[in-house]
Amino acid sequence: MRLPVLLIAFAYLLGSVSSAIIVCRLLGLPDPRGEGSGNPGATNVLRIGGKKAAAITLIGDMLKGLLPVLLAKALGASLAVQAMVAVAAFLGHLYPLFFGFRGGKGVATALGVLLGLHWPVGLLTIATWLLIAKVFRISSLAALLSLLVTPLYIWWLIPEPSLIIAMLFMLILLFWRHRSNIENLFKGTEGHIGSKD
Repeated sequence: MRLPVLLIAFAYLLGSVSSAIIVCRLLGLPDPRGEGSGNPGATNVLRIGGKKAAAITLIGDMLKGLLPVLLAKALGASLAVQAMVAVAAFLGHLYPLFFGFRGGKGVATALGVLLGLHWPVGLLTIATWLLIAKVFRISSLAALLSLLVTPLYIWWLIPEPSLIIAMLFMLILLFWRHRSNIENLFKGTEGHIGSKD
């Protein structure tokens, strides 16, 4: 019982490391929480710091979701424990202990945990994101729609109830964190990828 608790705690703490804030500090960029959309995530870093800073942020956010799940898997944790580790990493990103519980919206970290849990599901979700982003050029729309269908990918490829429940929980939180984006989408005022808005 001790190992699962340690894995979950580690996942939350690693998730609490804000890639966006650290990258911006290292590159001499403004704090992403006070610029652009105010969200410490790769899309906002792209707005204020360009493609290099955004790419590093994206990779960092994905890795902090991927690594705890891979560690749990390597240590022989059950799928149920892996699912809890995934949720803990995701919660760490949304509500980081080290940054006043003001985190990002969780898209990249969710993609990371999906790649760790079952890489074909992760790749399908990423491919769906890329397709929607290419067609509509709206990051939030691509994120919401691609992750909305992810529980179906899990049900199709690895019908494990604990993974589906974990994904549905993350999906609810993800939509909650994107509520302003959803409002903007309905208004037609949501910014496009690469814009400074």
